[in-house]
Amino acid sequence: MNEPRESMEFDVVIVGAGPAGLAAAIKLKQLNEELSVVVLEKGAEVGAHILSGAVVDPIGLDKLIPDWRDDAEHPLKTPVTDDQFLFLGPAGSIRLPNFAMPPLMNNHGNYIASLGNVARWLAARAEALGVEIYPGFAAAEVIYDESGAMKGVATGDMGIEKDGTPGPMFARGMELHGKYVLIAEGVRGSLAKQLIKKFDLDKDCEPGKFGIGIKELWQVDPAKHKPGLVQHSFGWPLDMKTGGGSFLYHLEDNQVAVGFVLHLNYKNPYLSPFEEFQRFKTHPRIRETFEGGKRISYGARAITEGGWQSVPKVSFPGGALIGCSAGFVNVPRIKGSHNAILSGILAAEKVVEALSAGKANDDALITYENEWRSSEIGSDLKKVRNVKPLWSRFGTALGVGIGGIDMWINQLTGGRSLLGTLKHGKTDAESLEKAEKHKPIDYPKPDGILTFDRLSSVFLSNTNHEENQPVHLKVLNQELQKSSEYAEFAGPSYRYCPAGVYEWVDSAGNTITAPHDYKESDDVRFQINAQNCVHCKTCDIKDPNQNINWTVPQGGEGPVYPNL
Repeated sequence: MNEPRESMEFDVVIVGAGPAGLAAAIKLKQLNEELSVVVLEKGAEVGAHILSGAVVDPIGLDKLIPDWRDDAEHPLKTPVTDDQFLFLGPAGSIRLPNFAMPPLMNNHGNYIASLGNVARWLAARAEALGVEIYPGFAAAEVIYDESGAMKGVATGDMGIEKDGTPGPMFARGMELHGKYVLIAEGVRGSLAKQLIKKFDLDKDCEPGKFGIGIKELWQVDPAKHKPGLVQHSFGWPLDMKTGGGSFLYHLEDNQVAVGFVLHLNYKNPYLSPFEEFQRFKTHPRIRETFEGGKRISYGARAITEGGWQSVPKVSFPGGALIGCSAGFVNVPRIKGSHNAILSGILAAEKVVEALSAGKANDDALITYENEWRSSEIGSDLKKVRNVKPLWSRFGTALGVGIGGIDMWINQLTGGRSLLGTLKHGKTDAESLEKAEKHKPIDYPKPDGILTFDRLSSVFLSNTNHEENQPVHLKVLNQELQKSSEYAEFAGPSYRYCPAGVYEWVDSAGNTITAPHDYKESDDVRFQINAQNCVHCKTCDIKDPNQNINWTVPQGGEGPVYPNL
């Protein structure tokens, strides 16, 4: 394993074949077709690890590929035709009038789509321009030059045995060097975390805030299908102190995407995002859409929610963060792909300027850092910057109401607010309270028709990991996990993971769902079913001691989402 890696040289290396990374690659080639550009993608194929709502605002595509509508292969087939906002109670719902919603919340002119399919289409456009795309290669390590600037990445070694030794199929990873490197890993990327820490990129911003989004795709009864309908809701099954929302998007071919987003600053360690999502589907206003239908896909993914005040410095010597690696999601709109594309475009323009001036592996991309807040991205995020902190501070009923008023004021004044810019305060990990302050939640058993368990859901995500490899979910201190995560917080990892990765088991191998009366002599162990991991990163965010570090497994592993 100490043998030297082979290396390849490029003008620009991009990590992540999502909307941001592919937009950057396309723009680089549009500006200078002679540039050598490579995109690394850890998924088995482009789009395999991408999960989003998604209602796509085409502002980014319009700027990147102005004539995209003339391409018969484009994936934005379903324009929004009906836009609904609902407040759910336990048995009923109230539709909020559209005229009361701030104009920026209007979805008309947007498109319902699979973001994975958008990425696949962008990848084909990029390859046609000469971009090299390597799916199945996970960037596992940052490579620095003598001055400390980033000069590239290394892909992970393949064929490592569980004990860390090379197996019979061992293959050393490869280094890919670039004059500049763009990090487009998505939410809570493992390389982005390292770069933020090394270059202290988050020293002048608020803590990152996140949510977990869980999504299913259903084939529904044609009589219940309404192509172009976008339905957002909040309220039940969550209480008024717990933030979150939900959506139903009616695509083409009698398909409906249903999703549930739970803010990860929740307090109760007994709460399960997955179980709350299953409960949500039983609401009378929701279940009527899915009765007689069939669930065909499942997935989960963390979402950046900090917005304007949580975006770290996005440039550093040798590279930059783009897309969700930087945190450019507009939380109230539940949209980030448009800003991801716009950030890829802006970063690419600055890279080309630097390369044209003969620069490389330096801090020239500070121009990208200096300009994003005055761009369309900044304009989009600034107007909604107080919605998340207001919701967190005042709860759903009051917080959403005040947030709506603040959005109206921002919309009318071009980004000014009577409240200024509010702070987020605690991290999501720090927000979790000890179990003694809460009572276990008795969730109903799944019926296998409308509601399901986690393991059958993971099966639909097509998730696969080679079992005989080191676990990619690193517990930094096993004793702390037992004395705190288990003993003080009642093992929330069992509940916050949407894929059944984490379990506390007794000496007989039985899962302990809600520990009580902990004693140091208890014979329990922390079991990690890493093969189930759908790469949502929730554990990396929500563990109360920040004692779990998500790292990349072997390239090509994880979920294979066909059309999420």
